[in-house]
Amino acid sequence: MHNLKNDNSISEEDKIRSDMYCFLAGVLQREPSDDLVRGYNDLKGDKSDIGKAFSVLSDLSKKVSSNDIRNEYQNLFIGVGRGELLPFGSFYITGFLHDKPLASIRRDLNAMGIKRGDDFKEPEDHIACLCEIMSGMITGEYGKYFSVPEQRSFFKKHIQPWAEHFFTDLEGAKSAIFYSPVGTIGKLFIKIEEEAFSMDASR
Repeated sequence: MHNLKNDNSISEEDKIRSDMYCFLAGVLQREPSDDLVRGYNDLKGDKSDIGKAFSVLSDLSKKVSSNDIRNEYQNLFIGVGRGELLPFGSFYITGFLHDKPLASIRRDLNAMGIKRGDDFKEPEDHIACLCEIMSGMITGEYGKYFSVPEQRSFFKKHIQPWAEHFFTDLEGAKSAIFYSPVGTIGKLFIKIEEEAFSMDASR
């Protein structure tokens, strides 16, 4: 498939949006490697609420061992039987796994010509998978650039109904130390996206 990702035709704002979705996908899709954790050491945050959360995450990446972070991931998302949180749209929307929201996502992805990568085995309504898809829609990862209305439609249908709730749960989860600021970042970013899409729709 033709990859447009390195094309310079997307705006700086969209590059930032894509990077944010990519960050959330990377930190939530699996237990983080040592290299991934080290990569967070140099994160710089500004004085905004989301910037402060990035600074906290950077500090924690230096203070908490990679093994402890992986154990935290296990406790949060895998556990014995199940983790403290279930990061799936179906669960948050209907209370059940593998339910109608997942089938809806799969229908829409098929209609959009988006085929997920083979390296992530969770269902498509996993928050990391949805963030990865949004990033790719922005950058042309799937062979085309999706318009703002197309992005808004996917976001409002498959992410907005539950993602802020999930990230709020992650922010306050009992097992969350390293992942608490990840929850803060995700919650604030989803709010920013909601507001931006609402403004675009009203123009």
